[in-house]
Amino acid sequence: MHTSAISTDLLVVGGGLGGVAAALTAAKLGLRVVLAERSTWLGGQLSTQAVPPDEHQWIETSLTSPSYRALRETIRGHYRRAYPLTKQAADIEHLNPGMGFVSRLCHEPRVGALAMEETLSAHIASGAITVLREHTVIEILRESRRITAVTLSGPSGDRIEVHAIVVADATEEGDLIEPAGLPVVIGAEGRDETGELHAPDVADTLDQQAVSWCVALEFRPGEDHTIARPDDYDHWRETSDPRWPGSQLSWTDVVPETLQPRVRPLFAQSPEQAIHTRAEDLWQYRRMLSRHMLDASFTGGEITLVNWPQIDYWELPLHGVSPEERERALEGARSLTRSFLYWMQTEAPRHDGGTGYPELRPRGDVTGTADGFAKEVYVRESRRIRALFTVTEGHIGRQMRGVDAGSEIFADSVGTGYYRIDLHPSTSGRNYVDIDCFPFQIPLGALIPADADNFVAANKNIGTTHITNGAYRLHPVEWSIGEAVGALTARVVATGLNPAQIREDPQQLAQLQRVLTDDLGVTLAWPEEIRTGGPAFDRVPTNAVAEAPAHPQVSV
Repeated sequence: MHTSAISTDLLVVGGGLGGVAAALTAAKLGLRVVLAERSTWLGGQLSTQAVPPDEHQWIETSLTSPSYRALRETIRGHYRRAYPLTKQAADIEHLNPGMGFVSRLCHEPRVGALAMEETLSAHIASGAITVLREHTVIEILRESRRITAVTLSGPSGDRIEVHAIVVADATEEGDLIEPAGLPVVIGAEGRDETGELHAPDVADTLDQQAVSWCVALEFRPGEDHTIARPDDYDHWRETSDPRWPGSQLSWTDVVPETLQPRVRPLFAQSPEQAIHTRAEDLWQYRRMLSRHMLDASFTGGEITLVNWPQIDYWELPLHGVSPEERERALEGARSLTRSFLYWMQTEAPRHDGGTGYPELRPRGDVTGTADGFAKEVYVRESRRIRALFTVTEGHIGRQMRGVDAGSEIFADSVGTGYYRIDLHPSTSGRNYVDIDCFPFQIPLGALIPADADNFVAANKNIGTTHITNGAYRLHPVEWSIGEAVGALTARVVATGLNPAQIREDPQQLAQLQRVLTDDLGVTLAWPEEIRTGGPAFDRVPTNAVAEAPAHPQVSV
């Protein structure tokens, strides 16, 4: 077994949205970066977890990070260059390849991964960024408050010992926090600690959001793609939960805000009408490729992503348990999705009065797998650092702050974001927590742990609570967190100060914020009418996409 060593300015572990943004930003600012990812794909929830971006209604405007907008245009550019779009589709400024109504940009996971590669390509060619795919952390060395080395293991078994000025944990689940010897937050904090209106009375580490193992499906009329009956099919077919209106193998779920039952079929009308008629059925919910956008030379069918409430897995938690229990949870999530797919193919009520859709074909080429399932489970809630500052419901929640008070203004803001506080049913037995919040800022203090000098969080492992994680966990916020980490690292390298010192020094903080705003074009504060939920909040931006609703947020 061979071990080599490398020194760099920034080590980013985790190649999701936060990790790629951190690497890209640091490279733009002249730093050397090592980006390690355990998968063969970069992109995290955008690609390996297969979830198209969930965003807010100002995403196409200058209020969004230019580099994030550029990533989105790279995705659109791939469809413009490589797909036979109709002339009408090609003329749409903000192309939505799937016409899914959950986002203004529904696309295939494979294309998300390609866009990530293109985004980093020039920096990889220059040597500024070294990407280590299929690498995982096996050891972290720490002296006092500093991480001195991180050892990675690759697919051949060879090891690389990385020495970095700054180490960023951009993993999807906060994988480095505990191995780095840092305090970790898992599950829900108690109201007795945070004072949050919607927190449980006391902390519960087992109160973790459901995960979902997504699968990509194509509809192939006249064909039969029925999978083998899963061994545990009867378990899911017969199991019910007090929070749910019957079995999860059903078209019936609940409205997250009210918890009232609702029925949403796969097709509201027919597969053919779904191509031309917009309807809020499950097929169009996360449709990633729409035939309406493609001319007659395209011989394939439509593709959608199954990331629906029916595959939310809440029986066992992922974090704070033994490796064996974690594996049982992961297999449970796969089992539920597999059983739901079989139910759809064989027993589901059809739009035409029959039962079963054998025409549903899993598309592994779209997800980079053999079976059509995503490479990794979709994780809504990560382990979190004990940060210098923790964002609570009291900082962003509309009910706690008052209907028109707006979100807290943070002097150390390094970015903005917006999404409802959206928590899916949890492993503790809680149902949806889906409540209003204001458009918010990302405080630098939430990215910095209290117990280390050269370690930062660069994903949804920052200093939020179980409650506020529900708003800070989506694609553009992850990107903005990573972008801030890249800019912060540049200041650390330039000054020799640690992240906490930069935050504490008004002049250094101001310089960091100038880099973000002047050099990178990042917006650090919302306009007041948006921050406070005023008239501008409900006004559709002038360059919004005609096909998209004013508020595309749907529980994810």
